[in-house]
Amino acid sequence: MIEAEIEVSEDLVRDLLREQHPDLAELPIREVAGGWGNQMWRLGDDLAVRMQRMDQSPDLQLKERRWLPLLASRLPLPIPTPVRSGTPSERFPKIWTVMTWVEGTPLDDGSITRGDHAADMLAAFLKALHVEAPADAPVASDFGTHPKDSRGGFEHFLAAVDLDGFGFAENDIRAVWNDAEATPEWPGPRVWVHGDLHPANVVIADGTLAGIVDFGALFAGDPAWDLGAAWLLLPEGSVSRFFDSYAQADEATVRRARGLAAMKSLFLMLMGQNGDRGLPGGKPNWGPIGRSTLDRVLKGL
Repeated sequence: MIEAEIEVSEDLVRDLLREQHPDLAELPIREVAGGWGNQMWRLGDDLAVRMQRMDQSPDLQLKERRWLPLLASRLPLPIPTPVRSGTPSERFPKIWTVMTWVEGTPLDDGSITRGDHAADMLAAFLKALHVEAPADAPVASDFGTHPKDSRGGFEHFLAAVDLDGFGFAENDIRAVWNDAEATPEWPGPRVWVHGDLHPANVVIADGTLAGIVDFGALFAGDPAWDLGAAWLLLPEGSVSRFFDSYAQADEATVRRARGLAAMKSLFLMLMGQNGDRGLPGGKPNWGPIGRSTLDRVLKGL
């Protein structure tokens, strides 16, 4: 068994807690469905254990440990924050972190019914997040590049998705992407960006947004990578309200955001397609989500 495939069980999680954080070891433990790079285990009512699984490097969890406590206090929606650190051991040679639990239903398992409220909440959250980051904040990697530098990913998803099966024309999608590529670079300053806002990384309650999770892609750079969430997360008819409420995106940034939303919708569709075909990591319920997202993207604001 390769290191990335270590099987994590309830007994292992409890044993690790007994070794490193014994005061937490007798709390109820239950597995949380989903997760790829990390596996989540609910710990009592208010905590979760985030176990490094497929991620080959500890860097993403270490980034969350360093920066999330500094961001959480000024954000208007709950985010997970680290409260204890787990170190590699003979039993489990990777890092793990005890985080606060963000209550709610993942959006990919539910729906937003209060579109105006959700648009306002998302705008308020991103306005609070998108402030100038310190010089030592993490830099953009695959997440965070200008669309012209992300064409490889876009072309990969576009070629892999059965567009005819989803009812879309390739030229319409390319037009949105090409428009995003034609925009200038983000002029700065570098602002904090979640980087990976899609329906599995937000939770909802009472028909609206209730929390934001999974900050492994966190970086400082172009906010367009988050603004695409207006199409990915909000129901039809809410995008204009979001941008009016956010009120700090110029035309070029909105165009980049729309192109990036198109690429992310293709990713969701591909994951759904893979799920329908029984391929590893596929998520059948993501296909319809990606399709409805791309439909909103092509309609514009």
